[in-house]
Amino acid sequence: MKRVVVIGGGPAGYVSAIRAAQLGAEVHLVENGRLGGTCLNVGCIPTKVLLHSADLYRLVRCGKIAGLSAEKADMDWPELLRHKQAVIARLVGGVEGLLKANKVEVHRGLASLMDGRTVEIENVRPQRLTADAVVLAMGSVPLKLHFPGADLPEVIDSTAALELRHVPSSLVIIGGGVLGVEFGALFSALGSQVTIVEMLPEILPGLDRKIAAAVKREMEGRGISFLTGSRVAGVSKGSTGLTVKAVGGDTARDLSADYVLVAAGRVPATEYIGLEKAGIEMRGAKIAVDENFRTNVPGIYAAGDCNGELMLAHAASAQGIAAVEHALTGHASYHKNTIPSCIYTSPEVASVGWTEEEADRQGLQYKAGVFPLAANGKACIEDGSSGLIKIVAGARYGEILGVHIYGPRATELIAEAALAIRLEATADELVSTIHPHPTISEALGEAALAVNGSSIHYFRRPSSFQ
Repeated sequence: MKRVVVIGGGPAGYVSAIRAAQLGAEVHLVENGRLGGTCLNVGCIPTKVLLHSADLYRLVRCGKIAGLSAEKADMDWPELLRHKQAVIARLVGGVEGLLKANKVEVHRGLASLMDGRTVEIENVRPQRLTADAVVLAMGSVPLKLHFPGADLPEVIDSTAALELRHVPSSLVIIGGGVLGVEFGALFSALGSQVTIVEMLPEILPGLDRKIAAAVKREMEGRGISFLTGSRVAGVSKGSTGLTVKAVGGDTARDLSADYVLVAAGRVPATEYIGLEKAGIEMRGAKIAVDENFRTNVPGIYAAGDCNGELMLAHAASAQGIAAVEHALTGHASYHKNTIPSCIYTSPEVASVGWTEEEADRQGLQYKAGVFPLAANGKACIEDGSSGLIKIVAGARYGEILGVHIYGPRATELIAEAALAIRLEATADELVSTIHPHPTISEALGEAALAVNGSSIHYFRRPSSFQ
């Protein structure tokens, strides 16, 4: 029986441990914190718990739910935090139960590599484990920025933002990527005055530009301010709160805030693990891996955020599975081009595959079809008529290259698009798949029709969405 040692209990770690056990290995998992990693404890799950309640509160408070009136609607922040912790505890318990059921031995402590086959666990009683294969799955940590005032207690990261004792009246967020936009949506819905400072000319880099612009317009309509092409030069504390100096070009502005949230991204957690001692090749802070997630050291794999390939929980799990399958069977399957990205604003955003901008850079010949959700009944019902769906398809055969959704249920709908790309479906095949009515999913079929200018429920002139 082969022995596999997994370092890290997040989505890459615990999933790879379970898969290795299913394949007949003796599996040991080392974790110094709570099982579930960043995603379950201080990332994906807790933020979505808060976003769900915050958006319901926003809809009621703003009178966006037709026919309902709640004049005394109130948000009990401490109770919401308790609910968040209850959800986390339930899911962490589920992970613990799954590992136990699959006979994965969990070790508590700090792990470090002694060489390519030996892992040392630092705890009250230090222990060494030898392994046929080691999976590194240490995850990532928030990126720290260095500017005057960065060490003030009111300058916080995403983990601290989930534990604030009260909802701040004003908040400056550094970073207009997914993390910054989601936290901006969360605290704005709860009543905070939010300003997002982004160094790049536009928010949400890498997203379809039309959808990124639509997200920005929607959030500005809800009172969120954006300073793009700007950076925070410093933060100072006075008797009435923080003063944030934002610089853009030759212009400097002073912003007032209760807190400053640094949401500029995450970096691999690759320090203090003994990578240098084991001779593992690095690309900056990232562990270098091949297409099967092997490092340059035989028998050692790296999955999830620590390799910096794609910092998404579902990508980490898929990589962890691929890593142990390759280690134990010599074969693995991982399809990077079908991994969706999701943003939990309201409306939601989801995408998979090529954007038009990426297709242009690659020199691909393509057609794009757009269907506005203002023409979709279910989206209108769910206050999502500002959204749209775009499909990018190959010009010659019509194969689906990318799908981009901005609207209600986008994060659920995107799985259909990912499957379509995985199966090499064409826009015509998506059209011939009959979608139920009334649903937002039927807009996918309409967007596929629009690829060839044949949308039924929306008439557009040839240049309307160009």
